[in-house]
Amino acid sequence: MAENKVRTIFIGTPTFGIPALKALIADEMFEVIAVITQPTKEVGRKKILTPPPIKVEAEKNNIKVLQPKKIIEEIETIRSLKPDLIVVVAYAQIIPEAILNIPHFGCINIHGSLLPRYRGAAVVQAAIQNYDKQSGITIMLMDKGLDTGPILSQEAINLEPQETSTTLFEKLSHLGGELLIPTLKSYIRGEIKPIAQDDSQASYVKTLTK
Repeated sequence: MAENKVRTIFIGTPTFGIPALKALIADEMFEVIAVITQPTKEVGRKKILTPPPIKVEAEKNNIKVLQPKKIIEEIETIRSLKPDLIVVVAYAQIIPEAILNIPHFGCINIHGSLLPRYRGAAVVQAAIQNYDKQSGITIMLMDKGLDTGPILSQEAINLEPQETSTTLFEKLSHLGGELLIPTLKSYIRGEIKPIAQDDSQASYVKTLTK
C-alpha cells in the first residue's frame, strides 16, 4: 500500500483536529495532499492576525493549505487534487454535496459525541451542561444532512465528576486521533459496514452564542 498511498485532504480548523491530522501524516498508508481551513482572523482585543491551529500544523509539515471563505470556492482545486478520501474535523462550515461526492472513499467526519445524540456544534459543552455521564467520539461517512451520515465506529468514555468542557475537549480530541486510523483502514479494506443512525434518537445542539 506504500506505493499507492490514499490521497487525503484534511478539512478542519481548531486544535480539536490536530491529533487526527498528526495521525494521518504519520501513517504510511495515507498521503495528506492538502489541508483546507478557515481564513486567518484577527483575535483578541489587540486584533492580532492569528492563523487557525490546523494551518500552523500543516505548514510545519510542508502541506499545501487552502483558506477559502466558502469551501465551494475551491471545488475545482479539490477536483484537480484527485483525493481518494477527505477527512473533516470541526470545520464550522457545511460541506456541499458536490464536494462530498468527489473522493472515491467519500468524506469521513470525526464528531465529538455519540451520535445520533448531539448533532450540530458545541457538542462538548452540551455534554457538560447536561451532566452527562458518558460522551465519546463517532466516526461517520458524511452525507448532505447535518451529522446524519452512517456510522463507521464509536468509542465512549466516562465523564469524571469534575469534568469541564476544557478537559473533555482534550480527551475527545485525542480519542478521535487514536480511533481514526484503525477505522479508516478497516473501512477502506471493506471490513466495516456503515450503520445507519437511528433518527428517532437524534438530538441537536445549536451553536453557543456569547
